[in-house]
Amino acid sequence: MNAAAASELVQELLAGKHRALARVISKVENREPGYRDVVSSLHSHTGHANVIGVTGSPGAGKSTLVDKLARQYRDRGETVGVIAVDPSSPYSGGAVLGDRIRMASNVGDMDVFFRSMSARGTLGGLSTATADAVKALDAFGKDRIIIETVGAGQNEVDIVRTADTVVVLVQPGSGDDVQMLKAGILEIGDLFVVNKADMDGASRTVADLEEMLHMDRDPTAKLNTGHHDAPEHPDFGEDEAADDEAAHWEPKVLETVATSGEGVDELIETLDAHSEWLDGTGRREARARQRYAAEIRQLLRADAAELVDEELERHGGVGDLADRVLARETDPYTVADEVLQPVRDCVENRRED
Repeated sequence: MNAAAASELVQELLAGKHRALARVISKVENREPGYRDVVSSLHSHTGHANVIGVTGSPGAGKSTLVDKLARQYRDRGETVGVIAVDPSSPYSGGAVLGDRIRMASNVGDMDVFFRSMSARGTLGGLSTATADAVKALDAFGKDRIIIETVGAGQNEVDIVRTADTVVVLVQPGSGDDVQMLKAGILEIGDLFVVNKADMDGASRTVADLEEMLHMDRDPTAKLNTGHHDAPEHPDFGEDEAADDEAAHWEPKVLETVATSGEGVDELIETLDAHSEWLDGTGRREARARQRYAAEIRQLLRADAAELVDEELERHGGVGDLADRVLARETDPYTVADEVLQPVRDCVENRRED
């Protein structure tokens, strides 16, 4: 795509044309030529949407709950974008598109934009692609953007970090799910929802979650107490980890029955409360700063890795280099120095300029 075509596509998206929005997200997902210029052009038009991440194990009822949330926001006159992410599938079809069928209450509503995204063999870049798709929806003018992931592993954690508010769904009586939360997602959840609360074991699951959150807040437990608020990188100072109570969000545990809509009103109210807390404490801007820092690092690492791969090929490929090391003709440190030397020279020359 040439510069003129990219500019026209951006202008059509900003003018509210859904077809242009769909094309931009396709370019972002497939990493088509020119997608970076398009996303860069959209950046100055972002920063207005409220982004909600919904994650949890398969079968927890995420799609049904997201459908109800979208319907509630539409009833309030707000526009909604939904990105359903499947990190495990190499294609965009299958279970993710099947889940969309269950979002029946919003079918035909042009102010609710649904899009399924998949890894397509590139797990490492999916969180960046999702963040870029969110930017497209934000620039388009969507008031609420919901990111839904099919699981709760590390890839999903990386993806939902794109959100302002993270909602974690857990099924009743699923001890494995609760144990899984200890593996990394507990500290990023702002709201924990026990869905299908009309099933046996719901009260016990709520109690288990509340106990885990209590331990997480207890300094003697020596656990992370940030709950999605502690700086991810050392770049950020103590001012962003303030100890006063006003700057700390206490994660909530709620119960819903998504199929009937029970508990969804309370969930919406709690989401609103968290959004107000983000604005009132300055945490929304702080989180955005953290996300941009992480995004810059990720892009730099990805671009640097491509340069390194090109240099590896110029030296005969990593296989040949490994054979030379195996034959004791050289060693891994020397190989690394030789491959990176042109990159170092280029960087040093730019510094001198």
